[in-house]
Amino acid sequence: MWARYLLVFAGGLFCASALTRWVRDFALRHGWIDSPGNGRHIHSRAVPRMGGVAIFLSVVCVLGIVSFLPGAAGFSAPYSWRTICILLGSATAVFLLGLYDDLRSVSANWKIAIQSLAAVVLYLAGFKINQMDLLGAGHVLSSGLSLLLTVLWVLLITNAFNLIDGLDGLAAGSALFSMAVMFVVALLRNDPTVSIMILVLAGATCGFLRFNFHPATIFLGDSGSLFIGYLLSALALAGSAKATTAIAVAIPVVAFGLPIVDVALAVVRRLIRGSHLFSGDNDHIHHRLLKKGFSHREAVILLYAISAGFGLLSLSLLHGQNRIALVLSVVGIGVWSGVRYLRYAEISEVQGICALLLRRRQILANNLAVRQAAEALESGSDFDGICKVVRTTLEPLGFAGVCFQLDAKNGASNGLFAPLRDDGNGGLWCYWGDELARRPEWELRLELAPLEEQSLGKVSLFRSSCAEPICVDSHLLCSAFRVALSGAVDRALANGSAHAGENELVEVARAHRAGSI
Repeated sequence: MWARYLLVFAGGLFCASALTRWVRDFALRHGWIDSPGNGRHIHSRAVPRMGGVAIFLSVVCVLGIVSFLPGAAGFSAPYSWRTICILLGSATAVFLLGLYDDLRSVSANWKIAIQSLAAVVLYLAGFKINQMDLLGAGHVLSSGLSLLLTVLWVLLITNAFNLIDGLDGLAAGSALFSMAVMFVVALLRNDPTVSIMILVLAGATCGFLRFNFHPATIFLGDSGSLFIGYLLSALALAGSAKATTAIAVAIPVVAFGLPIVDVALAVVRRLIRGSHLFSGDNDHIHHRLLKKGFSHREAVILLYAISAGFGLLSLSLLHGQNRIALVLSVVGIGVWSGVRYLRYAEISEVQGICALLLRRRQILANNLAVRQAAEALESGSDFDGICKVVRTTLEPLGFAGVCFQLDAKNGASNGLFAPLRDDGNGGLWCYWGDELARRPEWELRLELAPLEEQSLGKVSLFRSSCAEPICVDSHLLCSAFRVALSGAVDRALANGSAHAGENELVEVARAHRAGSI
């Protein structure tokens, strides 16, 4: 048996090595190359992208040879040629779809439609998800739900490997780790059909990877990535037929961890951005690693290690169903740590929104305090009272002080503006922190303009630190609070002008009496 497996692996390896070189040279002669004109492309020179042709032909040739070998040659194992023909036949349709896309381009809708039809073929042939033990032991799914989950599974894995095909050798190398897991599982389940198909595909992928690793002389292309992804999803369905309990679902999901996480992040990013789900971007995991300063090879090797980690975790599930919770917890913690390290702007924005939701009660209390301050300022008529209301309201919100920039003091004496301090540059300060508070990191500048009145100047609300978020509705500060503060400042200046006029009359009267005497 092991000699048979070694021969089919070597056959796939040899065929792919020879065919990849031939396909590469053929594509170069005919100008079927991928030019680096797209902003999402990493390569800087034209490279053929028809490597999937070599992999597909290698798999077909080796499996065809095996099927015609006589029993005396040691290949009379109980293979299910029906299974091989169904899986390889439907995979051929997906391969041709990818090949046409490499040469002419196909819309996303057509890709999804043809891949879905290929998934339906698998379902009708009996390769489907018909039991979901994660929902409870022995929970058999209805026909409609089983068909839906089968199609979604095939679409997920097929396109996941297509999406991670962004660096030299990444998709092919990551697929090899998944194939290793599936081969071990197939051996333990005594499934020679799945075992031999995986080995042939692994051998062909290894033979191609020699030319695809950085710096690549040929790319996998959609024909290769879609073919590998679809065939792996189909083999996972075929292999799960002999599995029991939730292991049948958990092992493939964890084994395909890297491409699944990448496609999940892509969907989340595009939903948050409001862009089309099938629109391309340069924020995949491998792109983020390059932006972090990793070289091309370093990023690929790191992602190989991550794929190997997913593979080892999936194999640990073979020891029993009771490890599923532990493995999924480790995977969840690892994925979350990786996402935080990559610093996706969309994920950070969602975190910020969640943090605000957790502070919703505090925000409501602070908004209420601002509204009450606006009511108190409506009766204010001197700067001493204004400063007390402003400090009482803004200090708990993290503000360090205020600064008034008034256009004119209307002849009022500096005593009118107590407790504000004149900085000599036209600013009147009221701050309740240390001296660092006068060098703010954040400032909200508002125009002091009473309703239907000329602008009085500006007021700045500032904070000495931005470490904590502002838990208050900024629109409330810019509307009701600003209007009330403007009215209070206007009345305080008017009172100052009146007092200044009274003082002037008193001085005139005193001078008049002194002249009479």
